Amino acid sequence: MRGNRLLIIVALGVLLRLAFGLGYWVDQALTRDEAEYLSLARSLRAGDGFVYDAAVRNGPTDPFGRAPGYPAFLSLAGGGGATVPTSVPIMVTVTQSLVAGLGILMTAALAARLAGPQAATVAALLAAVYPPLVWISAYAFSEALFWPLGLCVVWTFDRAHSAAPSRTFRTALACGLLAGVGILVRPAMLFFLVLAAPYWACRRQWNSVAALTLGALLVVLPWTIRNYEVHDRFVLVASEGGITFWTGNHPLAIGEGDMAANPAIKIDSQRLRGQYPDVSEEAMEPIYYREAFAWIRAHPFDWVALQARKVYYTVVPFGPSYRLHSRLYFAGSVISYALALLAGLVGLWRWRDRLSTLPGLWLLVASAVLVCLAFFPQERFRIPGIDPALLILAAAGCVPRHTRPVSPAVPL
Repeated sequence: MRGNRLLIIVALGVLLRLAFGLGYWVDQALTRDEAEYLSLARSLRAGDGFVYDAAVRNGPTDPFGRAPGYPAFLSLAGGGGATVPTSVPIMVTVTQSLVAGLGILMTAALAARLAGPQAATVAALLAAVYPPLVWISAYAFSEALFWPLGLCVVWTFDRAHSAAPSRTFRTALACGLLAGVGILVRPAMLFFLVLAAPYWACRRQWNSVAALTLGALLVVLPWTIRNYEVHDRFVLVASEGGITFWTGNHPLAIGEGDMAANPAIKIDSQRLRGQYPDVSEEAMEPIYYREAFAWIRAHPFDWVALQARKVYYTVVPFGPSYRLHSRLYFAGSVISYALALLAGLVGLWRWRDRLSTLPGLWLLVASAVLVCLAFFPQERFRIPGIDPALLILAAAGCVPRHTRPVSPAVPL
């Protein structure tokens, strides 16, 4: 009965995403990120390799260097059609809505480990209806794939952490392989590995550290080698990190949002690009890093103050990037997150003695916070890691403490 109930909730979550993406969010103009992701997907589908097609290559702006995982997913999910779309293709919305079902299942599995089967049901329901996790499926953004994938990494990490010695290496290897895929989808997953490996090292779980590292390298290293051959310099995954780091560590930065929310930085980016007219956007990456680090070294106290503002905006969703959208979007996003945050804090307090059962989840949350501090807080950076954790804690806060948690190895 419990399994049937969970499947019904997953179906509800998928249907809500389809209703939003196909019934409400229709014929919406593509953002720059969406247009570039879909351009790469079309080239991959056409057999031209990981290059931008003419629609973007001959466009008004020089495209960013991007990670390959999400465009590859789009090329298989209906985003690699021969024609250039003006909005997100229907099949992309459908596929991402189905993938979100996996995220709902993973949310339930993690909640079950923390607080039992009742919490699993509540967590699944929250993940199914939570507005930010609903609307993300209607956009051609990597976060639509990354949030379920990130929870799969967490689930595998926790399995490896509690596995019998004979199974630790292969389970940690599976975690590393999944994390490597996550890095190719969204390089921010690197921050998870930066925290996860030392976490195991501090506990002298050296086999797990080796397996985790090996698994990630097996996936990422071939792409890094390809990048060196293409760019003639070291690029671990993608060159888009340079402009993002520069935007978030800029003298005009307010501590939240990208260039769309900080028009003064956008104007300054045009000035900087004007100094290097013959350098492509991809080749600008080391220049962006150099400029940002030069400002940090010259103004350390200003940078510390900027970091404090980033901490504030990571928790409080009232930055300018939230207000760029409609009032309905702003209200739905902020209210849902605020409720999840308050309910999550209740669950955190009530189940504080069992938090150690989900080390991978807290490492994912910490990695999301580090991303916001290294670059800048933004809803899209928050959604994949912080929001699912809040929903899991909120679900735990709704069930009685006598509920018996279940092992992650036990099917829900």
